[in-house]
Amino acid sequence: MRLTQFSEYALRLLTFAAAHPDRLITVEEAASAHEISRTHLMKVANLLAREGFLKAQRGRSGGLVLARAPETISLGALVRLTEPAFSVLECFGEAEGRSTLRQDCWRAILSDAMDAFLAELDRHTLQDLLADPERYGIARPAA
Repeated sequence: MRLTQFSEYALRLLTFAAAHPDRLITVEEAASAHEISRTHLMKVANLLAREGFLKAQRGRSGGLVLARAPETISLGALVRLTEPAFSVLECFGEAEGRSTLRQDCWRAILSDAMDAFLAELDRHTLQDLLADPERYGIARPAA
């Protein structure tokens, strides 16, 4: 299973905001802390704010803050949001029609696997990552 860079950036931005609950954070500082593109992170921030994961305050002293508590932010919901093409796609390409696989069965198996993957993500929240960042390979950014 592969997630896009967009999903990774969304997770990094949310964990950065959660690590600084006492203040507004900026896209610039999160991009710098994670050494990622400010332009890409701005797109992520816009989506997360529009969908209610972050609150955005405009203006000179503006920034971002989590819109809700980390324990209410489902990792499954985040992946569903940031991976809009996350469905079982045709994967036979040029071999279509020449495969000995029963494509309807293969699609059903892949669909069940996707459901199981998302169900596991639904069991976890942003808080899980904050409670034990080393377990999930997420280092807390320096303050």
